[in-house]
Amino acid sequence: MRPAARIFWILGVFFALVAAAYGTVTGVYEPWGIEMVGLATVIALSGLGFLIAIFLTLTGRHHSFGSADSLDGEVEDEPGVQGSFSPYSWAPLWASLGASLCFLGIAAGWWIFAFGIIVGVYGVLLWVLEFSRGQHAH
Repeated sequence: MRPAARIFWILGVFFALVAAAYGTVTGVYEPWGIEMVGLATVIALSGLGFLIAIFLTLTGRHHSFGSADSLDGEVEDEPGVQGSFSPYSWAPLWASLGASLCFLGIAAGWWIFAFGIIVGVYGVLLWVLEFSRGQHAH
């Protein structure tokens, strides 16, 4: 938790400095004054960085340290399953095709969106149930 908290503390400070610089530069050089949308966005980014950093810092104090907090920690030191990868799977292709059709449907026509939902649901179900059939059934 400590390395992740450190990263978000750095991001929060960085975006706070960017917000100060952005507000100053736009206040001086823009003909209509400070550009409020960009300034509010960068301030929100800074706040989000600080929010995540505070959460990770407080959570790290109450829980035991993981292998990421050890200087000589390895990925293998983490308990539990790290996940699985099936390079022969067609399910991500169908799920991404469904998502692409949904985005295209929003831009071009809602009837394409319906086909995207059908293909996307098929892809997600195929992905979820991939290891529950055939040679991988348990």
